[in-house]
Amino acid sequence: MALQVIVAPCNYLYSIDRVPSPTDKLKRPLDRTDVRHNTETSVPTTPDIVKVSILGKESIHCGFHLSSYIATTVISTLPASTYVLVTDTNIAKLHLDDFTSAFRKALDDVASGPTARFLSHVIAPGETSKSREGKAGVEDFLLQKSCTRDTVILALGGGVIGDLVGFVAATFMRGVRFVQIPTTLLAMVDSAVGGKTAIDTPHGKNLIGSFWQPEYVFIDASFLETLPPREFANGMAEVIKTAAIWNETEFTHLESRSTEIISAVQSGSTRETLQGQVTATRTEAQQTLLNIIIGSISVKAYIVTKDERETGLRNLVNFGHTVGHAIEAVLTPAILHGECVSVGMVLEAEIARKLGVLGQVAVGRLSRCIKAYGLPTTVSDPRIAKLPAARQLTIKKLLDIMKIDKKNSGPQKKVVLLSRIGKTHEERATAVDDRVIATVLAEACKVVPGVPKNDPVRMATPGSKSISNRALVLAALGAGTCRLRNLLHSDDTQVMMAALMDLKGASFEWEDGGETLVVHGGQGSLTTPPKGKELYLGNAGTAARFLTTVCTLAHPSADASTQTTIITGNARMKQRPCGPLVEALQSNGSTISYLETAGCLPLAINEGFKGGHIQLAASVSSQYVSSILLCAPYASNPEGTVLELTGGQVISQPYIDMTIAMMATFGVTVTRKKNATGQLLDVYEIPKGTYTNPAAYNIESDASSATYPLAIAAITGTTCTIENIGSASLQGDAGFAKNVLEPMGCKVVQTETETTVTGPPRGQLRACGYVDMEPMTDAFLTASVLAAVATQPSLEERRVDGIAPNTTRILGIANQRVKECNRIRAMIDELAKFGVETKELDDGLEIYGKPIDELNENPSIHCYDDHRVAMAFSVLGTVVKGAVLEEKACVGKTWPNWWDDLENKIGLSVEGVELDKAVAGQVDRYSFAPYASIILIGMRGAGKSYIGKLAATVLGLEYIDADDVLAEKVGMGLSQYVKEKGWPAFRTAELETLFELLRTKPCGAVLSLGGGIVETPAAREALKNYRGPVVHVERDLEAIVKYLTEETARPPYGDATIEEVFHRREPWYAETATHQFYSYFRPDATEEEKAVASQALKAEIIRYFKHISGLQPNLAPNLAKGKRSYFLSLTYPDITPALSIMDDLTTGVDAVELRVDLLSASGAVNPSGNIPPLSYVATQLAALRQSTTLPIVFTVRTKSQGGAFPDTAEAEAFELMKFALRSGVEYVDVEITWSEKQIEALSKVRGFSKIIASWHDWSGGFKWTGVTAMEHYATASRLGDIVKLVGKANKVTDNFELFSFVESVSASPSSKPIIAINMGAEGQLSRILNSTFSPVSHPLLPTKAAPGQLSFAQIQTSLNLIGQLPAKQFYLFGSPIQHSPSPTLHNTGFQTLGLPHKFNLLETAQVNSDGVKAVLSAPDFGGAAVTIPCKLDVIQLLDGGISDDANVIGAVNTVFPRTNPDGSVSLHGDNTDWQAIRALAAQRVTHTITNSTTGLVIGAGGTSRAAIYALHSLGLSTIFIFNRTLESAKKLALSFPESYGLRVVDSLDCFPPELEAPSVIVGTVPAHGTSVQKGEAGVYLPPTLFTRASTGVVIDMAYKPAETPLLTLAKTSAPESWARVAGVELLLEQGCRQFELWTGRRAPRKVISEAVMKFYHS
Repeated sequence: MALQVIVAPCNYLYSIDRVPSPTDKLKRPLDRTDVRHNTETSVPTTPDIVKVSILGKESIHCGFHLSSYIATTVISTLPASTYVLVTDTNIAKLHLDDFTSAFRKALDDVASGPTARFLSHVIAPGETSKSREGKAGVEDFLLQKSCTRDTVILALGGGVIGDLVGFVAATFMRGVRFVQIPTTLLAMVDSAVGGKTAIDTPHGKNLIGSFWQPEYVFIDASFLETLPPREFANGMAEVIKTAAIWNETEFTHLESRSTEIISAVQSGSTRETLQGQVTATRTEAQQTLLNIIIGSISVKAYIVTKDERETGLRNLVNFGHTVGHAIEAVLTPAILHGECVSVGMVLEAEIARKLGVLGQVAVGRLSRCIKAYGLPTTVSDPRIAKLPAARQLTIKKLLDIMKIDKKNSGPQKKVVLLSRIGKTHEERATAVDDRVIATVLAEACKVVPGVPKNDPVRMATPGSKSISNRALVLAALGAGTCRLRNLLHSDDTQVMMAALMDLKGASFEWEDGGETLVVHGGQGSLTTPPKGKELYLGNAGTAARFLTTVCTLAHPSADASTQTTIITGNARMKQRPCGPLVEALQSNGSTISYLETAGCLPLAINEGFKGGHIQLAASVSSQYVSSILLCAPYASNPEGTVLELTGGQVISQPYIDMTIAMMATFGVTVTRKKNATGQLLDVYEIPKGTYTNPAAYNIESDASSATYPLAIAAITGTTCTIENIGSASLQGDAGFAKNVLEPMGCKVVQTETETTVTGPPRGQLRACGYVDMEPMTDAFLTASVLAAVATQPSLEERRVDGIAPNTTRILGIANQRVKECNRIRAMIDELAKFGVETKELDDGLEIYGKPIDELNENPSIHCYDDHRVAMAFSVLGTVVKGAVLEEKACVGKTWPNWWDDLENKIGLSVEGVELDKAVAGQVDRYSFAPYASIILIGMRGAGKSYIGKLAATVLGLEYIDADDVLAEKVGMGLSQYVKEKGWPAFRTAELETLFELLRTKPCGAVLSLGGGIVETPAAREALKNYRGPVVHVERDLEAIVKYLTEETARPPYGDATIEEVFHRREPWYAETATHQFYSYFRPDATEEEKAVASQALKAEIIRYFKHISGLQPNLAPNLAKGKRSYFLSLTYPDITPALSIMDDLTTGVDAVELRVDLLSASGAVNPSGNIPPLSYVATQLAALRQSTTLPIVFTVRTKSQGGAFPDTAEAEAFELMKFALRSGVEYVDVEITWSEKQIEALSKVRGFSKIIASWHDWSGGFKWTGVTAMEHYATASRLGDIVKLVGKANKVTDNFELFSFVESVSASPSSKPIIAINMGAEGQLSRILNSTFSPVSHPLLPTKAAPGQLSFAQIQTSLNLIGQLPAKQFYLFGSPIQHSPSPTLHNTGFQTLGLPHKFNLLETAQVNSDGVKAVLSAPDFGGAAVTIPCKLDVIQLLDGGISDDANVIGAVNTVFPRTNPDGSVSLHGDNTDWQAIRALAAQRVTHTITNSTTGLVIGAGGTSRAAIYALHSLGLSTIFIFNRTLESAKKLALSFPESYGLRVVDSLDCFPPELEAPSVIVGTVPAHGTSVQKGEAGVYLPPTLFTRASTGVVIDMAYKPAETPLLTLAKTSAPESWARVAGVELLLEQGCRQFELWTGRRAPRKVISEAVMKFYHS
């Protein structure tokens, strides 16, 4: 008997049947010649079958282990002379034997009669078989086997087999019967059902075929047990599609139970046991899987029944396919059908959203559900983006492919549009304009400038990201059910929900069409995820911080297989700090480990949140505070938790208040403590308890997002009202309208729940003046783009003295440097593309407003994958033509439908922009993301390893040697691998390693590649397309040959010589590199010279990589307005003889000019035009680099401009200048008489270097008052970063005209630095008065670079004579000081530089004396050095405060005055002792400092604090302290944060064996207080002190004697391996740093050192 079951939701009918036993004899004879029947048959269990009706027939049969049932059913109901099973080789291995056996048994059981044959035909797997040729191959087989019209063909396989065999059946003998037996989920739920059959052509997929219904479709779910996970996900795309268009209930089931569904196919094979064949033995997982398949099939069956020939309704099953098929046509076979359809579904949902027929809630749910099954949702998914074919996914190509679509009617494309989950906009595909599709497909976009058509605008923004994330955590941890309304549907909240589900902390379901999220709280009961499962958080900073503490609440899994939760993220997330939070939790007893970089994700977290008293540094992110607050009620301490915030100013207090307010709503009250006077303290008491979920919680709209539509109203002079954001908001950003827009001239009306802004007329915005945006840091980007066009003077009360009235100074936003990107730097860089001048400040930035009509048009804005950057610049795009926003999808983090709302709700057109991959690729290589990984290429032996390791250390990056990675992967040395596998295999493995590193390490690393990586074309392409620095490390060929002759670890080059390989690869290195680093090598150098060169190379590596990476560009700080800067013009044909006196030559200057046009290997400059060879220039530049770290000005001066380079050799000139930029030269002088096109192209690759756009006139006819001067200035200002104009003075008054010209053009805040001088003796006054990069000479130079040049010292003397450089008095405070070398040190420096200052001694033990106060208040006071006993007492006299460094150390040794904006003078303090210790240690240490490197400080006095601070800043993870009085050492250690890793030891002869021995040692005890002999007075220094570590550096701060016991012990114990630094060297270093702090000039160290050492030894 069959049990009939009617199921209504999808209007389909299916039945569950108990079928007849296969032992029942079928009344049809067998073909005895083809099959030998078995007379002895077993009686297997009869399977339970679910039948689904389609086209009036119950022809779809579903169950488990159906091979026998299929054979019996087919033979008994479809009599035929021949049964042909067609499958592919993959499926044949798994199932062909079973089917052959089943059919033989079934045929044997048939009664006598005509013979029937069972044949099988196996074809190649894959889409290529689904072709005309593939079809012909099957047909030829059938004809060869004499198959006739009564043949039944069975298609056993996936969609390719089903489509192909179905089409064969439709046409063979004008149509034969066929049966679908799909083996993949995709085929089961899609291609096998409905009768569509087809083959592919080069023009597209499925373009030739027919409708031919199968007699049966047998769904055997047990086939899925052998299906790879990727193939299962491939099929789930179609399941999701069907639910999305038809049944929201089913869709909700799919999105909430993804883990269970995926595990259903991972529960192991049941092939032997036949488990699940009958309902009684079916597991819950099996039933879940079958239900999903049946549900999806039933929908399609119903649709096919209503519209078999796809005239309307059947179009719906093509949701996602219009775009998906186009993508698949490009990416097949690398990307599967379901994966392409997944991307297509999201894009088609976005098309519906753009057209206004679908809400973001539905798009978010769809995207989240697809992601839950491991499917891609965008073409930027790494699995797609890494493919070379992905470059062909252009809008034009995709639209062209979409033209050939069966749904289309004529040229207009048709797309299935959703109106909500479970419902389509129409019951057919809808015609959509190409422009709409193109806008959605485009990775970039631009806003068409204009006035919003919907003015006045009234709208609401999405739910607050901050509140949404907090609400999710609170409701998940709470007891009961909570309905969250207006939850933000974005990447961040998706990540949070997914993580909470993975932790089994709560369950979620949707109501109201996805508008309401129902959270069933878990009451704080969480479980670690399954083994191998990591919580991937992308770049969701809020989720990462909150979940760090949440995961400490997670219990080990029930089977105890996992006790640890791992949270990780993308490359940027792995750079964003979480150290203070982790350290606070660790201190509280939580077990948390860093898996990669200390202070950042990924983290391994174990259960254990104790509570009690917790100290947390909260000066970086308020999210650390909220993370602990949210979880504190669940801490194990029954007394609750007290959270004390440390580390100075707490950042973003409003967000902490928001958290506390929300906790109260969920039933837990946090108390903020007060002191005796009622002042609030940064101490919070949180009781132990459980959150009680409110029945419903309404989430405010996002106040940060609200700033963008309000800003559009402000900038366009229109009106906008934002609902659900007002004065009663929990969010600090709600104050943006009143505190920022209103002072800028907008009319603001704000109620408790609404904010309305009306902007002033276009172009009339006021500058904001000073604004503290600490309460609303995220909104600073919006304020910045408005400030860019705010030209009206700021309000008087907002204006800061000393800055222009069109200036907006934004402070309080330092935390924005560690957001999705360094947002401050991003705003500065991207505003510059509009021509907007800015200035970076420690705590913010200044923006100088510029008229809208003067802004640069058509800028291309890099958004750094940061939603706030993209939306902020879209505001500026409303008034600037052609502003392209390169990464429009990044808004998905907080406002995924921003571009649609901009068009539909605000009324501004948004157009898609397809970036020119070739052009963009070239430009993008020099505008990479912060911390983009640096790739090193070059010949083996060029020094990549040494240079890379040092670069990684100084930049704080991970060093990775690709060869080491490859060797580990293949399990053997590379020489052995090449020997065994051969070079082709090696190159393939090497290429795969490169792709892996580019994918997994896009940021935060220095990647050193093998020398031969450029031999592979695909590798070269990958390097050329990489967006980041690719550095070619070069070295002299002779040195490389010498090295490689001795090295054996790497495979030899075979038959080629080293020289041949070198010359073959050179052009490839040049082609792929963005930069080049030349490791200068002198083969004739002495050992002493080599040692000096090694230190110089180390310094150059540090400078170079900090510069090209942008982490610390090596630019001259004195170029700032109000300061004076100089560069020395070198005029040597060969600079190497001058290297030994370079310190003397560069005394006082800020940069060195390399006159390339004067270089000549022969020593003689060619009078007809001098073009030095590039190779010679390279060696000269490298040699100069090793003698100075000053910025270099690279000048190729032409003959007509006063140089020696031919005016006609433009190509050669630009080759040299491009080389300079690739080599990390800081400034390149480019004459504006060259081709502007060439100059602009050069500018695009300048990276962090600067262009000096120059023009020179030697005729004497140039007039500063003429039109020509302004024309040249305008051209140079447009083309360069610095303007240089040079004329010739005929009379002294020409200099006054020049001075007036400079004052005039410099009046604008946006003006660029200008070098303006007159040549000749009459023009010397202009050189004295010029403030920017004045070219200077030196008496030791062979010639002056230009007539009238002066030396640096001459200019300083002249400035003093004309009153521009007043003499200052400097002092040393302290006692006793009569033997101090400080006067010698500083006065020598002053005299050498020509400075009129004087250094004096003022002996005193009391800095509070009248004498000291009189000195400090004197108008000529220039600064003071402070020594004992005044280092602490002087702090009370410093009204300007002290540096953060000095504050931590607790002592000041340097005092300096600073003039404030109002003209008053304040006194400031700093400490240069620690700087000197750090600098000398870094210079002398010969080993790489790692996380395991330790240091030692001997002594516990005041100086030891500076030593500890210095060693911590070096990156030492552990610092030992030894002092004769143990309690003093302990007290000292406790005064520093735990993060310093301080450990007190009671003996210098015994250190913890599990740690490295200290390799950086600083002695702070006077020499007489130490001894190398046991029993003597003082600290005993054992001989083992310097023998445990193989290498190191020891610094003794004792000034005298020169050979202290500590230094003597180092010399005798480890003379070769330990570097020694005497106290006098430390005094010199800290004194030179004081000198530079006071004067703004580099100290002439060589001269000073000679004078001080002479004094010292006297």
